[in-house]
Amino acid sequence: MKSGLYGFLFGMWILILLGGGILVTILGPISISGFGQLDLFISSIIKAIIAIVLVVVWILILAKLKNWIFRKEIKS
Repeated sequence: MKSGLYGFLFGMWILILLGGGILVTILGPISISGFGQLDLFISSIIKAIIAIVLVVVWILILAKLKNWIFRKEIKS
């Protein structure tokens, strides 16, 4: 049981670190131009939507990983 739990925690930390790296390196430099004073507002909205989608995807991945680990533990 402990190895499954440790695997889940390891996977969780990997997703957190990858997510932080993606957000800083890819989303950080995104800028929109051509909308005048709304440039920062529109780029912030786009960044927020992408970040929220990534969080939802990571939560779904962790839920699948958790279910897989616990099914494996129940079968053994």
